[in-house]
Amino acid sequence: MRRAFPPSTSFGMSNTRLSPEKWITAGFDALISDGPAALAAEPMARRLNTTKGSFYWHFKDVRAYHAALVRHWHGIALADVVSRLESDGTPDAHLRSFGHHILETKSEAALRVWAQTDATVAASMAEVDTERLTYLQHLLNQFGLRNPAFAQAILATLIGLPEIKAPSDPRAAFDALVDTILALS
Repeated sequence: MRRAFPPSTSFGMSNTRLSPEKWITAGFDALISDGPAALAAEPMARRLNTTKGSFYWHFKDVRAYHAALVRHWHGIALADVVSRLESDGTPDAHLRSFGHHILETKSEAALRVWAQTDATVAASMAEVDTERLTYLQHLLNQFGLRNPAFAQAILATLIGLPEIKAPSDPRAAFDALVDTILALS
């Protein structure tokens, strides 16, 4: 029996074996650039130049893929808080580093947009925010600032700064806030 196409023909599809990690990385890229609607099997397969079969090989369905994305982010975000608690340095350096990290993580804003329409993402985000508030309060306690509203204001600033389309670097604005906090202590 003669084959219609040689076995090596890929019809423009990638021959690279994709791992769940590659799908997750591509998912965050898609979320950042195109929003949550891009996190379906077909657009993701197109993005990775492969078939939907590859997607379903790694994930039972789109819902399972979404859960894997959220679990991945959640684990990294919580591990970041723990590692910061265990690291050496001054409280002001920790506060600046923490804020800069959040401001530089492009997936943060995209995940918050997604959380507006997905309860699972919102619950994960709320849990991470709770841990971040605890960490911020820990830092502020070292400055003698015990009012939890300060921690909330700092986290709200980190959430909102990327949404302001100002010509200046949001890290500079955050640093100005940290300078103000230091002046209060």
